Amino acid sequence: MDGGVISQMALPVLGIVAAAAVTFYAVSFSEIREKSFKDLDDYDDGGYKPSFSSRQRRARRNAEKRNKN
Repeated sequence: MDGGVISQMALPVLGIVAAAAVTFYAVSFSEIREKSFKDLDDYDDGGYKPSFSSRQRRARRNAEKRNKN
């Protein structure tokens, strides 16, 4: 009898976990895609630079913070 009760509880829990995982990956991939398109749009005619140094990233974040205020 215990096997039936455990399986009745495990299936919904596994379904919820699976739905949460799918949602997490879908949101993550959409944010990554949105960020990459934003980065492409931020570059003018200078071309696309695939990575920044940490100083460039920090300077860019600080400039964006100043522009928001």
